[in-house]
Amino acid sequence: MNIIKNRLYFLFLLGGMFAATTSCKNDDTPTPVEEVLAVKTIVPASGPVGTKVVITGTKFDATPANNTVLFNTTPATVTAATTTSLEVTVPAGATSGLVSVTVGGKTVKSASNFDLAARAVVEKQGNITASETWTKDKIYLLKGFVYVTTGATLTIEPGTVIKGGGIALDPAGLGKGGTLIINAGAKIMAVGTAAEPIVFTSNAAPGARKYGDWGGLVIIGKAPHNQLGSKGPEGGISGQLGTDNIADDNSGKLQYVRVEFPGIALTAGNEINGITFYAVGSGTTVDHVQVSYSGDDSYEWFGGTVNAKNLVAFRGFDDDWDTDWGFVGKVQYALSLRDPEYADQSGSNGFESDNFAGTGEPATAPNNGFPLTAPVFANVSNFVFPGTPNTNPGSGSGLYQSAMHLRRNTDISIYNSVFSGYPEGLRLDGANTLAHATAGTLDLKGIVLANTTISVRGDRATTGVSDAQALAYFSAATRKNTILTDASTLLLNADNFKLTAPKFLPQATSPLLKDAVWEGKGADAFFTKELFRGAFGTTDWTTGWTNFDPQNTPYN
Repeated sequence: MNIIKNRLYFLFLLGGMFAATTSCKNDDTPTPVEEVLAVKTIVPASGPVGTKVVITGTKFDATPANNTVLFNTTPATVTAATTTSLEVTVPAGATSGLVSVTVGGKTVKSASNFDLAARAVVEKQGNITASETWTKDKIYLLKGFVYVTTGATLTIEPGTVIKGGGIALDPAGLGKGGTLIINAGAKIMAVGTAAEPIVFTSNAAPGARKYGDWGGLVIIGKAPHNQLGSKGPEGGISGQLGTDNIADDNSGKLQYVRVEFPGIALTAGNEINGITFYAVGSGTTVDHVQVSYSGDDSYEWFGGTVNAKNLVAFRGFDDDWDTDWGFVGKVQYALSLRDPEYADQSGSNGFESDNFAGTGEPATAPNNGFPLTAPVFANVSNFVFPGTPNTNPGSGSGLYQSAMHLRRNTDISIYNSVFSGYPEGLRLDGANTLAHATAGTLDLKGIVLANTTISVRGDRATTGVSDAQALAYFSAATRKNTILTDASTLLLNADNFKLTAPKFLPQATSPLLKDAVWEGKGADAFFTKELFRGAFGTTDWTTGWTNFDPQNTPYN
């Protein structure tokens, strides 16, 4: 009986083992491993700025704008996207290094570097007599004075880098720094983008660049001016201004363009500026332009009718906005941020505005003195430094002088602008200039002066405008101007004006965000009737295309 029981138990045990073995068999499909954000390949793995690159990986966003791609630390625009591939263009300013992709707050990096290849260098000298295009796959080196002659158009692609050779590279041996000169009747079509600005810069290596490394950009047009037709440009540039008087003359386009380390002062009153406009007409388009580290004025207009918006003057040496010889154009949204350690021996100003050339020259010499210099500027922010007025020449050759030095029969008008950190706010210089102000053809309204040692002054004993007369004009209630001893009440936040990483928006409760005045010449249709004073409201229009550290930017 026990034998039978044992056999039954044994059979039961085998059955249980068989059932257990059967139940362990896995007929289910394995659960897939969840995909994570990853970069797999970068093709090609090297190339110059402007190269199309395809990044493969996983968990990308199919909407291009939802993917952030950095070449080392420089952002690139994503032009096409799927969940497994991104198409981008190597951006200007990129350096060799890892490529990172950020999606939904998560960031991954490539396993190996993208190597930025040096672009071929094309040397340019002498005359350009036929139309040509400069492309972003090359670097263009200016040697001496380079003229685009009448009838020719120079087209420059977005992302192109042009370097100005120093005086030692002048092929004529005359010690002229590389300078691009657009003659009257010629055109420059330099149309960059926010993602790919066109850059004119020094030929020196990063860390070795300095003020006035090369000449600059000079554009000559056929618009009216108040000089003799035989008058030539400054700085040894050949040619004459002529008497064409074509108000809407078209010299081309400058859009999303940076000009870095230009400006050579050859002798007193004989200079090449960062960008110089001679009799340039209103048919010319100028917007989103930055001039940095100019060894002379950042911008100077000699006659002409050209208009502009969104201009930046950064760490210039002499004046920011210099207007002469009957310039009558309009400018809106202009920013100047200055290094308090660098100023010119002539006394650096924000605005310097003249009608005729110098002491002793009568206002009625050429063209009976007409047209008068009568530009209109609006929404300007000029900051030497948000704190104490600068009275120390530091590493420069001189001191700062005035936020606005208006003299020699000028008829300039400035609206809704803010100036801080100058030893003087307004210097109203000359009986004829005061007469224009009193008559209302020179108009200053909606202006804020802050942190100045002398807010408003005349020229005292020179030509008879007293401080009291100048102050009475500026302070008239109808002008709605403001004088502050402490710029902190503007709620700008001094940390926002760090020279290497500035941020320009006023705080949300800043008094600058209201009380703009759009009267008189400010009512012109060219101007967007903003509520704010100064260059910024709630949008920072410098984002993306400007560079506040060009000293350390590699351009290869």
